[in-house]
Amino acid sequence: MRITTYTLLLLLIFTAGIKAQGNLITNIKNRKTLSLNGSWHYIVDPYETGFYDYRYKELKEDNGDAYWNTGIPANKTAKKEHGYNDKYTIEVPGDWNHQKPEFLFYEGTIWYQKTFDYKKQPNGNKYYVYFGAINYRADVYLNGKKLGMHKGGFTPFNFEVPAALLKDTGNFLVVKVDNKRYADEVPTLNTDWWNYGGITRDVALVEVPTTFIRDFMIQLKKPHNGVMPSKEPEVEGWIKLDHQPLAAQTVTVSIPELKLTKQFTTTDSLIPLNFKLPAQVKLWSPLAPKLYRVIVSTSTDKTEDEIGFRTIEAFGKKLLLNGKPLFMSGICIHGEIPQDVRRAYSQQDAAQLLGQARQLGCNMVRLAHYPHDEKMTRLADSLGILVWSEIPVYWTIDFGNAEVLNKAKSQLGEMITRDHNRASVIIWSVGNETPISTTRTNFMHNLIIKAKQLDSTRLVSAALEVNYGALKNQNMVDDPLGEFVDLVAFNEYLGWYGGLPDKCRTTNWGTPYNKPMFISETGAEGKSGFHADSLTRFSEEFQEWYFKEQIDMLKRMPDNFVGLSPWVLADFRSPKRNNPLYQEGWNRKGFYDDKGNKKKAFYILQKYYKQKSAETAK
Repeated sequence: MRITTYTLLLLLIFTAGIKAQGNLITNIKNRKTLSLNGSWHYIVDPYETGFYDYRYKELKEDNGDAYWNTGIPANKTAKKEHGYNDKYTIEVPGDWNHQKPEFLFYEGTIWYQKTFDYKKQPNGNKYYVYFGAINYRADVYLNGKKLGMHKGGFTPFNFEVPAALLKDTGNFLVVKVDNKRYADEVPTLNTDWWNYGGITRDVALVEVPTTFIRDFMIQLKKPHNGVMPSKEPEVEGWIKLDHQPLAAQTVTVSIPELKLTKQFTTTDSLIPLNFKLPAQVKLWSPLAPKLYRVIVSTSTDKTEDEIGFRTIEAFGKKLLLNGKPLFMSGICIHGEIPQDVRRAYSQQDAAQLLGQARQLGCNMVRLAHYPHDEKMTRLADSLGILVWSEIPVYWTIDFGNAEVLNKAKSQLGEMITRDHNRASVIIWSVGNETPISTTRTNFMHNLIIKAKQLDSTRLVSAALEVNYGALKNQNMVDDPLGEFVDLVAFNEYLGWYGGLPDKCRTTNWGTPYNKPMFISETGAEGKSGFHADSLTRFSEEFQEWYFKEQIDMLKRMPDNFVGLSPWVLADFRSPKRNNPLYQEGWNRKGFYDDKGNKKKAFYILQKYYKQKSAETAK
């Protein structure tokens, strides 16, 4: 009965069409912007003195002691106990932990401040301040007025700037950044990665016309019953306008290389799209990552993007890309640059991480355990690397809390909105290793429903729980959430968290769900340069043995096994890892160490992926 109800629910979702999310402006790189990156002033405020009075009540907006106001005294008798000057500066984008030694373990509030000029034109245009990501809570002020507050450490957001508030010179922008962990946030208190704080991604002032194209989505419809149309694949999607005033608008979609132009006239702010591409369109794939320039324009605005066209679906036990079976040779990646001990944010950082994945032989990456910088997904588009993108619903979220569910939905919506035109992204993940209960399953099911409402063209999954020893020598992935996901993914560490790697020799895997199955994590720690026999924990030889046994086990996987993404590309910082000889605050499961050196296990996995690639090519 549950399956029938769910099937009916999906029918309602798909017939309702794809929906747009929130007020996020997308495709910022092709807008008129002023970069606000660079040096910002800062004040460290662990007691939040600049936000609360001594009775712990939020200061009024015009209170001169509030840190969103200038610290310059009006005269020599005025009392000021804060100020911004060049003695205290910090770089944006970037986490604060690696920029100052005293900030290494700091969790709390730091106020960021930047002054900028912007010459407005007398054209009635609209202005927004856009942030690629801030970890975790951001309160944003301009010229002493609060623009808004946002929570979520890895997704973009923007606030409108009233034109009357914006000055030609000397604009005073202040952001209160707070990365303290709380039980009712997403993620929650306990994670296995470093809690990098700060304005970690790009900041820009965006100028748009009064009526502008806020967002659009153009993707191929899923095939029917696993069969791709032989000619003219069908596009579905929408265009979201900001209409002022509400009047008839003609919107044009063009793809110059395909000599395609479509026009739509409407008074609605959300315009549904449905049209066919010419038969000569080249589909995007890892072997041929073709991107087309897509232009969306109105009489007042124009935006464009580089978009690849492909389909992805779970059909029975197979995973089909453009109607053909797909094996995902993957790797998990943290958004971190180990050799600099910092959060990744730049184009160079994305090139390093995805370049290392390609050296390993990967055609897929799992971006764990949060949405990574947009430069990662855009570069993956160009390189032809498939992407699993995930929100940080991690381990033990407060699943019974409706407010926490809304926070998770908000982050899910922002992740999907930013990247819904990225051909590389084939899987939206709603969480990782969440403990089974009815409350948790309802929570996660709600997120899956939300994801499918926002995007019916991709798969939705999560890293599920495993029933170890369900049968003799048989582990079952029978997590109840498996009923609702498109891809049955699970994490397993046989031989690291339980027994030794030779345990793989007698272990088999199964699932009651007639769906593709994917190993979303597996791994063992190996300290680079520490050599011993294969039985010695933390040695490179132990890690090497682990993956030899894992790969032998993979040869016995059931016929619905469609790939894996071992843990993890490179060693990364974690306060949970405190072995004084081998870890020292690092998770050592990387195939690369913290200096970029390859460990012995690298070559084991690389060889396996080369074999899989050769089999696929036949």
